[in-house]
Amino acid sequence: MRGGVAALAVAALASGCAQDASEVRGAAGQQPLQAPPARALDAYASKLRAAHAARVAAAKRWKLEKVPLTAPPPPAKKPEIKARKGFEVTGQKNLPPVFTSIPTKEKIVFLTIDDGAEKDPAFLRMMSELKIPYTAFLSDYLAKEDYGYFKKMQDRGVTLNNHTLHHPYLPGLSYAEQKREICGMQDVIEKRYGERPTLFRPPYGNYNRDTLRAAKACGIEYAPIWNEEVFADHWDYREWDRKIHPGDIVLTHFRGEDDWGGTMRDMVREFLDKVTAEGYAVARLEDYL
Repeated sequence: MRGGVAALAVAALASGCAQDASEVRGAAGQQPLQAPPARALDAYASKLRAAHAARVAAAKRWKLEKVPLTAPPPPAKKPEIKARKGFEVTGQKNLPPVFTSIPTKEKIVFLTIDDGAEKDPAFLRMMSELKIPYTAFLSDYLAKEDYGYFKKMQDRGVTLNNHTLHHPYLPGLSYAEQKREICGMQDVIEKRYGERPTLFRPPYGNYNRDTLRAAKACGIEYAPIWNEEVFADHWDYREWDRKIHPGDIVLTHFRGEDDWGGTMRDMVREFLDKVTAEGYAVARLEDYL
């Protein structure tokens, strides 16, 4: 363990010293890059050990089978996001793409949580202590019961996105009605949380061309849906092979024991135990868009 941490520390500190070294070479000719001072290495290694120990302790505290894996850094160049084949709409270009995964070869998945019914403080603590990123899609008719809960979520680095005002079946509404649902939620999130979202998830994953036209008019750039859905005690799959794939978007909901056979914390354990066992880390969706 100590050797591995030290090796990481050497690499990180050597990288951080590269600019200083290049300045030295420019001023005094070609000189080799010097190893970082031993004290700096020890300090950095100590920080790495402490961070790892905290993750181990959090995994044990929240009764996970293993320590969750850490996602790799997001790519410097964002992947090109296109509508999933068969999910396109006809008649207009440059609409927000509807997609179920991010194109990547990395073993990562993205956790997204919809609506806002359950407001469990322990869930916030669990996700913060485990340092698991996730993306929220809120509907106002549920979020308004406690806007402060989602402000705490935002303060922890979670992006709050659009899931309409009242969670209707959008294809059954006119263009104007759909626009009121989507733009109205944009206004609510901006008023309460200071930012207008660029991500929108249509309720039930149902949409038509008017949905995406309205979303674009309201400032939406992407319409991610999902490839898997996780509950407190099981998973559902979109794909025939019933497997997780690199870049998959996973859906769950703010729900508790009244709707599920368990709590939000049970759902997180169901989710993390499976993805970790299969060698996947959880990444932040917005970092890839």
